[in-house]
Amino acid sequence: MQTRQLGNSDMRITPLGIGAWAIGGSGWFGSMGPQNESESIPAIHAALDRGLNWIDTAALYGLGHSEEVVAEALKGRSPRPYVFTKCERVWNSQGRVGASLKAESIRKECEGSLRRLKTDVIDLYQIHWPEPDEEIEEGWTELARLKEEGKVRHIGVSNFSVAQMKRAQAIAPITSLQPPYSIVTREIENEILPYAESNNIGVIVYSPMSAGLLTGAMTRERVANFIAEDWRRNLPNFREPLLSRNLRLVEQLREIGKRHGRSPGEVAIAWTLDHPAVTAAIVGFRSPRQVGGIIGALEFRLSKGEMAEIETMLEDETAA
Repeated sequence: MQTRQLGNSDMRITPLGIGAWAIGGSGWFGSMGPQNESESIPAIHAALDRGLNWIDTAALYGLGHSEEVVAEALKGRSPRPYVFTKCERVWNSQGRVGASLKAESIRKECEGSLRRLKTDVIDLYQIHWPEPDEEIEEGWTELARLKEEGKVRHIGVSNFSVAQMKRAQAIAPITSLQPPYSIVTREIENEILPYAESNNIGVIVYSPMSAGLLTGAMTRERVANFIAEDWRRNLPNFREPLLSRNLRLVEQLREIGKRHGRSPGEVAIAWTLDHPAVTAAIVGFRSPRQVGGIIGALEFRLSKGEMAEIETMLEDETAA
């Protein structure tokens, strides 16, 4: 299985990793709706059995529930995959979510994640969002302390700007950055990806299929019938006028995929992995069936001609 070194760490990770956002289930802001653990755990097992060697979760997902599901799925697994999680998003007894990068909060969150994950050390501990901005230095200093103490092996950031990464780097090196990146979400290309590449910061992108939009299974009817708590219903890419454009793009990705027996989602993931700054992509699996429809992206790569073809169709859509 092909692996890539993640930034300045000693970890070599597969081009795809298991995203554990959706398996957090319902009942929290950011939910994709109800999720059955009788599907989640077999999905994780299926992905691991096909060679994926890392899982990305966060305390926020399901307000701790995703980490608990990951722990249950990994019970007795050998070899054990790398487990990445995140801090900074906190919640109260009513489930109301807030943000804190105070040292005391970070330490408490780390202990909570270690307990839920049933592990003695977290392979990669990440700041989920750079909020509050004025607390970045305090939070990053605490992550560096946790690394020195052996509670976490490596430390990274998510959703940081270049300026924010520079502030963190003045305190301790950044192993990785986790930003959103897809064919229809390209804001990081101009500054963030070049900066990460030039500073040996690994990049693990999230939403390479734009939260399911580019899988080939999304339809206008499905979007219209999203349940009230599905956070995607408010995303610009799932609303007009962008929705129609994006669904047309999916059909063009489908045509490229047919040449290779690949799904539109696998084409979309391969597009993100073509960027030299990108180490790997996070892909969410909610059932073993979904694993089967995406796992080909582990090895599938687009030709230069196909990359140019996608760029042309994006330009044509923009012009239209």
